[in-house]
Amino acid sequence: MVDELIGLCRERGLKITVIESLTGGLLADKFVSIPGASDVFLGGVVAYQDELKSYFATVSPSLIQAQTAVDAEVSSQMAGGIRSRIANVMNMPAEKIIGISTTGVAGPDPVGDNEVGSCFIGISLFAGESVYSYQFKGDRQQIREQACEKAIEALWEQLGQ
Repeated sequence: MVDELIGLCRERGLKITVIESLTGGLLADKFVSIPGASDVFLGGVVAYQDELKSYFATVSPSLIQAQTAVDAEVSSQMAGGIRSRIANVMNMPAEKIIGISTTGVAGPDPVGDNEVGSCFIGISLFAGESVYSYQFKGDRQQIREQACEKAIEALWEQLGQ
């Protein structure tokens, strides 16, 4: 599906950037594993620590402090923030860039009220931000893989496919 997604973005003149917490770079790897991905994939940030979410994606520190980083609004701000930040850095119109975020709990312990397997995926497009919420089962790697799969499916859905 990633190959088709890259082709669709190429046809539409769209670029992809990611900011990952839960997936720790695995989502970026899904894109860069496809030959020719550099036509579409701009790059990303692994923002495991909260301060990096605020720095790279302008997520409100007070929101993270109040809600933890495992939160729908944090995911939305991450996706929109990285999209805006990359548009500025690349000197590109933001409407041509897609921002994808992943945040959640891979374990072994819960975070606040969020159980292991809790996940939020944010998609930021020209039409605004959408957030998907999931509760995955499995070990750390299985949770990270499931999050990547759902992030790709979410983008596919947002692009109307």
